[in-house]
Amino acid sequence: MNHNSLSDTLLLNLGIQELNSMQEAAQTAILNDPNVLLLSPTGSGKTLAFLLPIYQMLEVDKKGVQALILVPSRELGLQIEQVWKKMNTAFKANVCYGGHSFEIELKNLSTPPALLIGTPGRIADHLDRESFDTKNIQTFVLDEFDKSLQLGFHEEMSYIIKRLPKINKRILVSATAAVEIPKFTGVNYPTVLDFTEEEKINENLATRIVVSPSKDKVETLFQLICSLQSEAAIIFCNHREAVERVYDWLTKKGIIATFYHGGLNQDERERALIQFRNKSVSYLITTDLGARGLDIPEMKHVIHYHLPVKEEDFIHRNGRTARMLATGTAYVLVTEAEKKVDYFDYDGFVLDVSKAKKLPEDPLFQTLYISGGKKNKLNKVDIVGFLSQKANLGKEDIGLIEVKDFISFAAIRSNKIQPTLLKIKDQKIKGKKYKIEVARSVVKRE
Repeated sequence: MNHNSLSDTLLLNLGIQELNSMQEAAQTAILNDPNVLLLSPTGSGKTLAFLLPIYQMLEVDKKGVQALILVPSRELGLQIEQVWKKMNTAFKANVCYGGHSFEIELKNLSTPPALLIGTPGRIADHLDRESFDTKNIQTFVLDEFDKSLQLGFHEEMSYIIKRLPKINKRILVSATAAVEIPKFTGVNYPTVLDFTEEEKINENLATRIVVSPSKDKVETLFQLICSLQSEAAIIFCNHREAVERVYDWLTKKGIIATFYHGGLNQDERERALIQFRNKSVSYLITTDLGARGLDIPEMKHVIHYHLPVKEEDFIHRNGRTARMLATGTAYVLVTEAEKKVDYFDYDGFVLDVSKAKKLPEDPLFQTLYISGGKKNKLNKVDIVGFLSQKANLGKEDIGLIEVKDFISFAAIRSNKIQPTLLKIKDQKIKGKKYKIEVARSVVKRE
């Protein structure tokens, strides 16, 4: 199969008509040049830009890991794995990250994937234990390497690169242009693909200023949410404390929301994202941790409860909307008294939301928690079959299903959740009884 028809098949699997100009340039450069530096805005499709050529370079008859992708966060790693799965290739991929069961990862690596994705700390641990062989790794990607450097992963990354003797292809990826390439990467005189200027003039993104009459902006935020006609939004705050305070306040006002920040444990973070992703919750309140690397759908609305100190963080947040060819709006909440940031134009279009009082409609779905997953030999087909047969649910009643190692989550139409729970109360999935209940929300720590 030639490269063009091969690419077309993979794009079809992803539901994409054609590659954008950045992805086409990346594909050509990665296939032909040894060192590539790809700079492109958040949401422009960088993951596919390097996964497609990696796929074309993998060899069917070669055993062991052939390509290694290092990422700064588990969320980004899982997102890359998700794109790879959708491509539906014959090659296995695994993700390794801190907080994930080491035993499960060792078991996964005992049948080595062609593509290994991981955080620097966890991959370094596996190299220490010699969990996988490095002799066939020829392609190495540092995704969001600027973020990995900010997080202090210099030593781990340097250690990993020294342990990869056969690399002949190095790809550095970042959403930010002003970043220095560390010597330890071995990337000298790379082919530079700089698409960051395109983000400065995103014509699909509208910006609206929302002025809060009081120093505390929560009432104005509530009115803004009421004006969005029940459409989902991400709300960015600068600090964890603000995230939880805004969450508390909105919840008391009857808004169904969830929150996400670095103080939550891995399960809580995952649960928040699953409920937001599957439309059980319409509003996600987060720190800048939610600005990059999360597997969440395209948003129409991004709300800046606080403006970040740095312009690049503002750009990353806005990258959650108006992606590819879609349109979106960024709302900036300001007060007269607050300190101004120098990168933002405060003379823009002001939106008056003071009349909006109607609460958003409740979410279409609620999430069912199931106490079994991949390691219990459950998959999506089993869960859909169970819900269709035992609870008489139609296709339109079942939303997104996510199967983890030992637990699963299924989105069910809100009006069908109680009848479903009654019908499946004593039923078994594949001959085994599992605990099934409405998934709880992320709980705030006192």
